[in-house]
Amino acid sequence: MPPHKPLPFDPIAEARRQWTAHGWGATADGMAAITSLMRAQQIVLGRVDEVLRPFELTFARYEVLMLLLFSREGRLPLNRIGVRLQVHPTSVTSAVDRLETRGHVRRIPHPTDRRAILAEITDEGRATALAATEKLNDTVFADPGLPEGGIDTLVALLNEMRRTAGDF
Repeated sequence: MPPHKPLPFDPIAEARRQWTAHGWGATADGMAAITSLMRAQQIVLGRVDEVLRPFELTFARYEVLMLLLFSREGRLPLNRIGVRLQVHPTSVTSAVDRLETRGHVRRIPHPTDRRAILAEITDEGRATALAATEKLNDTVFADPGLPEGGIDTLVALLNEMRRTAGDF
């Protein structure tokens, strides 16, 4: 998809103006903050997806690979993956299914709990995770599009928002 042509005005600023004009001025700032956050998420996800597409990964699958890569033994129970990534068990199953189909992970029985299944990263999964990380580091993480000092400020604000919501 070709890049879109930038608008000649900020649509969120216009929405904020309209919000106030329609009598919702007390919540206009909050609406603008949330809408800006959601638009920024779309922009970042678009950049990340573009980098991960050649690796046939989504960000969710990339996160599973990285979690397994960072784990001590390269394997974790599926339920622990869901808890650590804060996603529904169905999402973990789907991601692991896709990664298994690509040869990036394999399911193995838990050594002490017959009811549990482990996802284990393969050598191919490690290589893919590392190559994707190198590309993300070079093209997205090294320049998230924020001014000097903006990263620390943004992370602190989002951490507070997440803490208040009970994320951690």
